[in-house]
Amino acid sequence: MAQTTYQPLRIFNTLTRKKDLFEPLAPPYVGMYVCGPTVYNNVHLGNIRTFLSFDILFRYLTHIGYKVRYVRNITDVGHLVGDGEVGEDKIGKMAKLQKLEPMEIVQRYTNDFHDVSAIFNLLPPSIEPTATGHLIEQIEAVQKLIDKGMAYESNGSVYFDINKYQAEGNDYGKLSGRVIEDLLNETRELDGQAEKLNPLDFALWKKASPEHIMQWDSPWSMGFPGWHLECTCMSAKYLGKQFDIHGGGMDLKFPHHECEIAQGKALTNVEPVRYWMHTNMLTVNGQKMSKSLNNSFLPAELFSGNHDLLEQAYSPMTVRFFMLQSQYRSTLDFSNDALKAAHKGYKKLANALRIIKRMTYSEDANAQADEKKIADIEKSIQGFYAAMNDDLNTAVAFANLFNMVKYVNMLNLGQLHTAALGEEVFTELKTKFIIFFEDVLGLKEELSEGNAVLDGMLNLYREYKLTRNYEKVDEIRSYFKKQGLAIHDTKLRIDWAYEE
Repeated sequence: MAQTTYQPLRIFNTLTRKKDLFEPLAPPYVGMYVCGPTVYNNVHLGNIRTFLSFDILFRYLTHIGYKVRYVRNITDVGHLVGDGEVGEDKIGKMAKLQKLEPMEIVQRYTNDFHDVSAIFNLLPPSIEPTATGHLIEQIEAVQKLIDKGMAYESNGSVYFDINKYQAEGNDYGKLSGRVIEDLLNETRELDGQAEKLNPLDFALWKKASPEHIMQWDSPWSMGFPGWHLECTCMSAKYLGKQFDIHGGGMDLKFPHHECEIAQGKALTNVEPVRYWMHTNMLTVNGQKMSKSLNNSFLPAELFSGNHDLLEQAYSPMTVRFFMLQSQYRSTLDFSNDALKAAHKGYKKLANALRIIKRMTYSEDANAQADEKKIADIEKSIQGFYAAMNDDLNTAVAFANLFNMVKYVNMLNLGQLHTAALGEEVFTELKTKFIIFFEDVLGLKEELSEGNAVLDGMLNLYREYKLTRNYEKVDEIRSYFKKQGLAIHDTKLRIDWAYEE
């Protein structure tokens, strides 16, 4: 159920470095673009935290009455190892390692991303375009930039001209706070730099070496588009030359999003995005999450508890609740204590949801209106909205939701009669609690203790089987066996049950 009036929402705009009142270009319509995954490996929790944050924004904007077109891309070409402009394509490298076609890698890990997103109850975007599906638009954009004198060809590659961009009164670095002179001092001599007029010039089109698997014909060479170009072209195609919100992880501010601004402004003479939003990083026990430290988790490892740093398994909704306990711009620290506390908090909310759903209003002629409790319930509801309107402060929103739980439990235990609240307030308590839990925060009831974890693992097993990732299939079968369980696998159904 959506609100009929808009709320005064403020969001932190990375571009202005302050919380700005959200005023869309063409209300009630909102255009939102989020940088999606590069599908060369299993989705990791850093990805999930970012996409969960924008899932909340999508849900909340919809709840308060906006009609949102949410575009989230799939990068399936052009993203090189090291995020730079030299080296192998991440997908091409994985294809060689696994002796598969690049598009088979893309399909496998796109499926994984979709399956894990569904497990975490992330709503799908309105449009999910791919880089390879928009090569024509990217080649046309490169030619337009050359025609406008904002790009140049060099040895079959095409680069964006930063000096020309700056000379026209633009400010490359304004999003990330970088200064051109400092960037030049930090620039290292890398392969391909000699082709550039300026070391800061970035690739729009790269000529492919003979061993580069993924390459296409263009007016300049057999090659592939630069990583930054796809988002500029796809956002403009589906949202227009200027749109409301662009989001992503904070690691994308520079150079990716900085380059998007430069490309978009050079192509259209219009600032492409009005509100830039960035999510913060994940840490584990106070340390940065990274593979080299062996402290990064895949979703399957969280659901199974199969990691040296995990003391037990955690269900998808426990992890979702845990992530939402911190505001999206705050660092989120994973620890067993925090996850266990999140499990208890989630169960408390889920139990209240089950109670309130079956509760009905009844009159009592002897009951007197409890004005203090009525006022506190209304304060909690307004507090929830105030928190969400304050740059999606889910941490404070949960505090208000837990205060509503108090009254649900009092009603359930007979310590408070529905008539003492009145039918209107009781109905508002019930309706808003369900909407906040399910529609806005995207939580849902899970199966009985333990079964939710197993069902999450089963969904991953199904995906790994379909994509023929047999190593992962065997790992999950082994996990079920340790739990005294068996996977029943037929052409018609995949299920789990206790072994006899």
